[in-house]
Amino acid sequence: MEHVNRVALIGTGAVGSSYAFALLNQGVADELVMIDLNKEKSEGDAMDLNHGLAFAPANKKIWFGDYADCESADLVVITAGANQKPGETRLDLLEKNTAIFKSIVDSVMKSGFDGIFLVATNPVDILTYMTWKFSGLPTERVIGSGTILDTARLRFKLSEYFNIDTRNVHAYIMGEHGDSELPVWSHANVAGRSVFDRIKDHPHLYDVKDLEGIFEQVRDAAYHIIERKGATHYGIAMGLVRLTKAILHNENAVLTVSGYLQGQYGMADLYIGVPAIVNRKGIQEIIELNLDQDERDKFHASASLLKEAMEPVIHNNVYKDDDSGEK
Repeated sequence: MEHVNRVALIGTGAVGSSYAFALLNQGVADELVMIDLNKEKSEGDAMDLNHGLAFAPANKKIWFGDYADCESADLVVITAGANQKPGETRLDLLEKNTAIFKSIVDSVMKSGFDGIFLVATNPVDILTYMTWKFSGLPTERVIGSGTILDTARLRFKLSEYFNIDTRNVHAYIMGEHGDSELPVWSHANVAGRSVFDRIKDHPHLYDVKDLEGIFEQVRDAAYHIIERKGATHYGIAMGLVRLTKAILHNENAVLTVSGYLQGQYGMADLYIGVPAIVNRKGIQEIIELNLDQDERDKFHASASLLKEAMEPVIHNNVYKDDDSGEK
């Protein structure tokens, strides 16, 4: 029998429902099961999405289900959890969402699930780590959305600045998906030219001093959006669909996800935003860029902040056995 790609979505709030809508519009996956404590809302979402199938690029089975439906899922996408409030950092959400995730991951694993987890809930780096610990799955099959949205925001702001199509701008944001993230200017290029060369080519139009302001707009984007509309959900939903496509279509795509470091960049035993090769197996490889000294220092500072933040959470939870025999 032909394999059917099934995605289980846990959490049908603003991010989850936006992801489902984008998934339908792009024709990714054959089946989508929507799981949420708010049964009526999720049933309504499934009904509404099904009514759009006549206009979709491909047919799809969409329904409201439960954790038992995760057994044959290829991918479980978690967007459930407490939302970030105005003035609240992503790390402030840690304690509330860790408890929620323990219940979710335990329920998914009881179904017999043996696929890939994709985590989007904040603080995403730490919750991805907790998902790995709670699930007992190999690290490559637990992925966080990481800095995929921050990277997209940077590409957009650079495209505005240089008046070049976003798809011809290549640049990375690495580190925590949060205030300690950093832009990797040493590997940023526009239309095949480094950003610094592009600025030198047109000194009357551009100034290297503007780059810091561009990064600040990227770093603080979520705060500004939350102030205006209460939540960010369209951009991250598009990023999650991009990751879903890379996984289900076995693309070997390079995307900035929250991946598990085992010595890369001089850090170990944490999930953090880094460029990685993503395919049907999950994370095939962490790409270790040759960072300049300032970038390396900032990355280590970001990693240290994450390690410090998750230390009390790790000690307060009991995990399943993993491959290393740790608890």
